[in-house]
Amino acid sequence: MERVTHDGRATAYRRFDRGGNGPTVCFVHGSGGTKDVWKSQSRIADRFPGVAVDLSGHGDSDDVATPAGPETLDAYADDVVAVADETGATVLCGNSLGGAVALWIALERDLALDGLVLAGTGAKLAVAEPLRDALADDFERAVSLLHEPDRLFHDAPPEYVELSEASMRACGQAVTERDFLTCHRFDIRDRLDAVDAPALALVGAHDELTPPAYHEYLADGIPAGEFAELPDAAHLAMLEAPAAFNEALSAFCSRP
Repeated sequence: MERVTHDGRATAYRRFDRGGNGPTVCFVHGSGGTKDVWKSQSRIADRFPGVAVDLSGHGDSDDVATPAGPETLDAYADDVVAVADETGATVLCGNSLGGAVALWIALERDLALDGLVLAGTGAKLAVAEPLRDALADDFERAVSLLHEPDRLFHDAPPEYVELSEASMRACGQAVTERDFLTCHRFDIRDRLDAVDAPALALVGAHDELTPPAYHEYLADGIPAGEFAELPDAAHLAMLEAPAAFNEALSAFCSRP
């Protein structure tokens, strides 16, 4: 694990590099997650070096005292830009909230980008009221709701579900609720045509949290956007279908 200090705090990240000479990919987790969700993407580090970030308040990174919404989104964008600057990453691969962060950077930050991989995310990320209520009042219920079939996972091994639940509990109620409320307030539908980096909208076919239609919308709205769907996976396709996810990511990063 490595850390970079910026804006009065330290952001942790893990580097995957086995001599790959492709562009370095910066992986950004979703709500209540950590850099560990990207462990299977280390398999392609012989072609594409990678760095997986812990956003502020997650995993091994320092927290920020920002309210849910644009202020937190800005802070998370600062985390990712700091790591990208430190490591030379030029492709951002974000899942869910991480995809929102990647899109925000493409629109609001002066970071040279070779591409965006937008996985399990959308231009608008409304969170259903029952989940928002559970996040505020009954965190265990929220964790349970998210791990119902075809939400985070389609048909993952039980140990994956247990690890995901444990990771969310370790992140805690306050940070996880902040993440989801930040997602709920995110909406850049009227700005997609200003995203000037090539983008791959990549989704698990069974994802009910951010369904394939969200990704078709991204691919249609971003000038250099394209769409890909992965069978037998839901929201955390990078964990549930790592071979297919890595193949799609590699093909995108290998384009001329």
